Amino acid sequence: MAAQITTVAQSKELRGLNLIAAHSHITGLGVEPDTLEPKQSSQGLVGQEKARKAAAIILRMVKEGKIAGRAVLIAGPPSTGKTAIAMGMAQSLGEDVPFTMLASSEIFSLEMSKTEALTQAFRKSIGVRIKEESEVIEGEVVEIQIDRSVTGNNKQGKLTIKTTDMETIYDMGSKMIDSMTKEKVMAGDIISIDKASGKISKLGRSYTRSRDYDAMGADTKFLACPDGELQQRREITHTVSLHEIDVINSRTQGFLALFSGDTGEIRSEVRDQINTKVGEWKEEGKATIVPGVLFIDEVHMLDIECFSYINRALEDELAPIVIMASNRGHTRIRGTNYRSPHGLPLDFLDRVVIVTTHAYAPEELQQILSIRASEEDIDVSPNALAFLTKIAQEAGLRYASNLITTSDLLRQKRRAKEVDIDDVQRSFQLFYDPGRSTLLTLSQFVSDFEKRFIGQEGDVTLSFTNGADAMEIS
Repeated sequence: MAAQITTVAQSKELRGLNLIAAHSHITGLGVEPDTLEPKQSSQGLVGQEKARKAAAIILRMVKEGKIAGRAVLIAGPPSTGKTAIAMGMAQSLGEDVPFTMLASSEIFSLEMSKTEALTQAFRKSIGVRIKEESEVIEGEVVEIQIDRSVTGNNKQGKLTIKTTDMETIYDMGSKMIDSMTKEKVMAGDIISIDKASGKISKLGRSYTRSRDYDAMGADTKFLACPDGELQQRREITHTVSLHEIDVINSRTQGFLALFSGDTGEIRSEVRDQINTKVGEWKEEGKATIVPGVLFIDEVHMLDIECFSYINRALEDELAPIVIMASNRGHTRIRGTNYRSPHGLPLDFLDRVVIVTTHAYAPEELQQILSIRASEEDIDVSPNALAFLTKIAQEAGLRYASNLITTSDLLRQKRRAKEVDIDDVQRSFQLFYDPGRSTLLTLSQFVSDFEKRFIGQEGDVTLSFTNGADAMEIS
């Protein structure tokens, strides 16, 4: 007999502004970092070992920059973790690799053409890692002397800064003195000065100047005095997407258009010039192309024009990895009368690598519901968890997950410590699943009030008795 699983909520004192969403418990793909073997339950994902391992292999190649312009389709029934796997990939990519998530219905609701919306989504998923060299002065501040004139307008000063190997005195102007005052730099601080921009960064406090009686904050860092030359050349790396470069170069307000969201349609000439410039940077070694991931959910909602554009865009030199999800089988392609697997054109299916997901086993459903309850800080008894698992098998995992929150509200009303099976039964009676709702509609609602609805031929009856005598109109 299998051991009972008891769900105990983990207390989270500081959640911040992060709300609990459908996939907020997912932190990765849950695979071994070396062998890419999936764990049975890890990082919020349960089961679907084959699909997760396939996603991990694609993820490894994306990180290494070995593939681009490929399409992957995650196909499976509803509530089998297709979007969850995509979210796990997004969490595992890191900050440096672009990841763009797009719902197919967004393409038809934006105030721009379908091809422009897809183009912007593609270019958001391609990163450019730009390398810049800058000269910095880094060392420990020995002494700061500031001389003010009688009127106070002109300020001059001297900065004595040292490393373990050398010590130098620099003259300071009024702007440098203002920056020093703003950063509250004093003797004993380790600072870094960018020679090109004049920006001063306070790195920490020197160990040699630290004293027991010094009043220091909790965030104060103690560092060793730098060694070597005072002036050093450093390489700084920035990663931006091609879409951000497009917006900056196509709008008069520059990068401010990124914050306003009013990007509009961007001319193809601007993109061609940017592609040429990025290609020059790549040849000179100043930039590296980082192919990211574009995830399109409910891809069967796209029409034949969108598929034709994606088919051509994947052949372009600058193309990301396109991952799609669909829960359809043999269905009609939108915009045509043709039917094909998953609602994708056959010529597009030739380019696609298909990863399938399957229905969860009862034990996996129980683990998923337990994870969801922990994410929502809800204690669930073993009997209630078993009942929720039974509901998930018959009515669907999403419906059972929704019952966790409603059952907890009923638990709070009776001031109990954990959600019991009675709370789940009460929620099950109050909130209908699609199957019971359909049966109720067919058996009661339509049969009793079908005259109130418009028929197939457009006929409608405007008078009904409603349990009383009909009103006579003369």
